[in-house]
Amino acid sequence: EEDDEYCDLTLQLEIFQSNNSIPIIIANEQNQVVAARNWSSWWGSENRDTNFVYLQAQLDQMIEQGVESIETYGGRIYFGESLILQQLRYFPLIQFLLIGGFIIFGYVGLNSARRSEQNRVWVGMAKETAHQLGTPISAIVAWIEHLKSIRSEDQETMEIVDELRNDVKRLELIADRFSKIGSTPKLESVNIYSELDRCREYMQRRAPRKVQFDFPDPTANELHVRINPPLFDWVIENLLRNALDAMKAEGSITATVTQDNHNVYLDLTDTGKGIPSANHKRVFQPGFTTKKRGWGLGLSLAKRIIEEYHGGKIFVKRSEEGKGTTFTISLPKA
Repeated sequence: EEDDEYCDLTLQLEIFQSNNSIPIIIANEQNQVVAARNWSSWWGSENRDTNFVYLQAQLDQMIEQGVESIETYGGRIYFGESLILQQLRYFPLIQFLLIGGFIIFGYVGLNSARRSEQNRVWVGMAKETAHQLGTPISAIVAWIEHLKSIRSEDQETMEIVDELRNDVKRLELIADRFSKIGSTPKLESVNIYSELDRCREYMQRRAPRKVQFDFPDPTANELHVRINPPLFDWVIENLLRNALDAMKAEGSITATVTQDNHNVYLDLTDTGKGIPSANHKRVFQPGFTTKKRGWGLGLSLAKRIIEEYHGGKIFVKRSEEGKGTTFTISLPKA
């Protein structure tokens, strides 16, 4: 009998000392931890072989789960899962995450390439438009000067010539705007109230008489932002033109300017037909339009000008069908 006890103790000792990877707990008959080995933290940085509170919790869990054990003299030997086995359990998850990462990386790369190609098309189209406008504009200027020289004494003709000059200047401005797409525009400190009033004056002359423009007085206010005036005016005129189209010759357009410590906020509100909530973000996508003959490029260009060239934001602040829409433009202070 003593030999059997000696063999049991020898077996325990051999198992305990020869194993360097599989966690072992030796427990007495009362299921209390007597000794332990190879209980390390997840990455092996902390040895828990002497942390009896932790070991007892592990032992209780193994007993509750019915883990098989070896009965020895005066107790039992319990074996836990090795660190490698625990890590291998998470290998499929790691593999899945890696595959998912490659898929996401590929999608982002393809999407970036597609957007880059679209941008090149945008820039090429804009510059080609500016180039194509240049030749007829120059010809019109020459014809205006010729008309002025041969009919300089005719007052009515001179009035027509003056109007033609204004329209040619407008065409030159449009060509200049297109030529700036794709290049880095020069920003300058401008009083936003004065710039807004200039846009209002231009659009109000071309708007129906029943449309009211409620804009801040530029002489009573002064707030500077860094903008490129031709491109900024393009954005404002586009928003005002859309507002006029939405109101069907009657209503009001209101401009409100506010500020905080870092930004200036411009709200343009109309009393038009409104935009469905599902389209609040889609209105800035190239090609999206509710007009029968629209190209759907105006707001897309406006977003590009404000966000990429001016470091600001443009979005639909609120809109209700049948009541109107408010667009907000935020710009950094000068």
